[in-house]
Amino acid sequence: MDPEKLYILLAEDDQDDRLFFKKVFDSLKIKHTLDMCEDGDELMAYLDDSNILPHIIFLDVNMPGRSGMECLKAIRSSTKLRETTVAMYSSLSSRETIEDAFISGANVFIKKPNEFDELRKILKEVMYINWQYVTDGMNRENYMINYYNT
Repeated sequence: MDPEKLYILLAEDDQDDRLFFKKVFDSLKIKHTLDMCEDGDELMAYLDDSNILPHIIFLDVNMPGRSGMECLKAIRSSTKLRETTVAMYSSLSSRETIEDAFISGANVFIKKPNEFDELRKILKEVMYINWQYVTDGMNRENYMINYYNT
């Protein structure tokens, strides 16, 4: 793997959302490899079998098989995966869901936007954060990224 290329993994059950994410991410002009899984079971099998860990996992909350929350908890309990950056990525953004993801160890919670430019702005911000230094200072104020209300 090219050390200067980001390795991104998206777990998303909706094909249109996967294609939209790919199109927006490709527009960022960041050297990357993007792999995608269609559900939580496929994601966890992929991670278990892979020798190369992603730099960041974008994880949909609601998926068939294992939910995104179940996957997040499995990732955080794995010695192999626990340091991997996880961005919860969902159209659902209830306080309870956001709080549960925060407590379970997600690095960031992103409410899925429908607009290309909004998602581009979010992904650009997320990709330029140096997670090595952010995780120690995480708090609820810098946890959720939501451009609908800005």
